[in-house]
Amino acid sequence: MRNRLILFDIDETLIDSGRAGTRALNNAFEELFGIEDAFKNIKMAGRTDIQIIKEGLSLKGLSDGNGRVNDFINQYLSNLRKEIENPWKKVKPGVFEILDDLLSKSVHLGLLTGNLETGANIKLAPFGLQKYFLSGAFGSDNEDRDKLLPIAVRKFSELGVNTAPERCVVIGDTPRDVRCAKVHNAFCIATATGPYSKEDLANAGADLAVENLEEKEACLNFIYNL
Repeated sequence: MRNRLILFDIDETLIDSGRAGTRALNNAFEELFGIEDAFKNIKMAGRTDIQIIKEGLSLKGLSDGNGRVNDFINQYLSNLRKEIENPWKKVKPGVFEILDDLLSKSVHLGLLTGNLETGANIKLAPFGLQKYFLSGAFGSDNEDRDKLLPIAVRKFSELGVNTAPERCVVIGDTPRDVRCAKVHNAFCIATATGPYSKEDLANAGADLAVENLEEKEACLNFIYNL
């Protein structure tokens, strides 16, 4: 198992942020451009933060050039630090248990998320979850989620963990998580803790679809028997 790499999505897979990200995006847009609810009709599940920000700007007729995206990112992150302190945030069922079991077997754990790296840390910190993950690939590494898995592999290699994409398992809650694994011949466990059902995720090509990570034995048997 030492060269097996398990890569977790964050939003709706590890945690429910209590919609902190959405509020932070909308607040940042209103503060910078005076437009309320700018992201109201934008589908966010499985997409990278940069993609979401650029679509928000485009739909309001605003260019994403001249440093505007970076300015927006800074405003968003400032708001996210405030918004994550809400009473609705929670860890998804079974998360701590499966992470502890994987670590006990010396499995390498990482992140593969559309969140900016700073945003990922902001979201994980209230729960102490960041301590489980040695490294990962983020929306700030590339705005195309399908390109993130090789980035995660490279980062782990630089830390002395040598593996290959086909030795990775992506765990996420959307068809985009499935696809970003499959384009690199990696495996995917999909959990129906977000907007998609088990059937949706199985039809998208997940190797294993579960209701949530409380189905620990099914998930671990799949990983340990690869």
